[in-house]
Amino acid sequence: MLKKRIIVCLDVKDGRTTKGVKFLNNVDIGDPVEMAEEYYRQGVDELVFYDIIASARGRGPILDLISRVASKVFIPFCVGGGIGTIEDIRATILAGAEKISLNSKAVQNPELIKEGARIFGNQCIVLGMDVKKDEAMPSGYRVWINGGRIATELDARDWAIHAVELGAGEIVLNSMDADGTRAGYELNLTRMISDAVSVPVIASGGGGKISHLTDVLSDAPEGGHADAALIASMVHSGDYTVGSIKKELRQSGVPVRL
Repeated sequence: MLKKRIIVCLDVKDGRTTKGVKFLNNVDIGDPVEMAEEYYRQGVDELVFYDIIASARGRGPILDLISRVASKVFIPFCVGGGIGTIEDIRATILAGAEKISLNSKAVQNPELIKEGARIFGNQCIVLGMDVKKDEAMPSGYRVWINGGRIATELDARDWAIHAVELGAGEIVLNSMDADGTRAGYELNLTRMISDAVSVPVIASGGGGKISHLTDVLSDAPEGGHADAALIASMVHSGDYTVGSIKKELRQSGVPVRL
């Protein structure tokens, strides 16, 4: 049975780790290099590092910070935020990232997914999706960009399918409605996207306790069918460690790497 992955997300703003609720009221919670090293020590499977204001400010990735994080962790490390060209992808990989997350830039230029996958391989190209409930959309969910500031005309399910056709090898699916609330993942959304595409889907937004992870990683009909769960507040708050989460998940029958 394939192991389910636990991934810690570090949202970075002006070189510091930050955390908000539903993309608002972000507060500084620490140094991303130190935090990455600590989560690596705790046994996290992967790290995701988002520069949450790069796209809005129209600048590229912070390569110095990426290389400093990469020098401390020896697990897959995904970087997103401000990556808008093949040169940006190349520079970010050379700085030490294994995967690149394309979100706003992929919506604005879908060919970037195709070209990135062709040059660097599908496994390197991750589609980041920030999604909000919207009854006007066929699937019931709309895609937003620029750190949740701008609504698009893209339907979440349609965009996920199209991005995978273009070459995205994985999807990080963030529910803006659940983001930072610690009230549980959006199971309906996660299950719908997971069942619609042939690549791994990482659930993001809403993780607050072990049962939320168990639910979203479950392959039962009512589960989220996710291949991995992104967590942030759960561990940033100090309420849990990665090790304690994995131990409880294993006891609940979720196949994880200890």
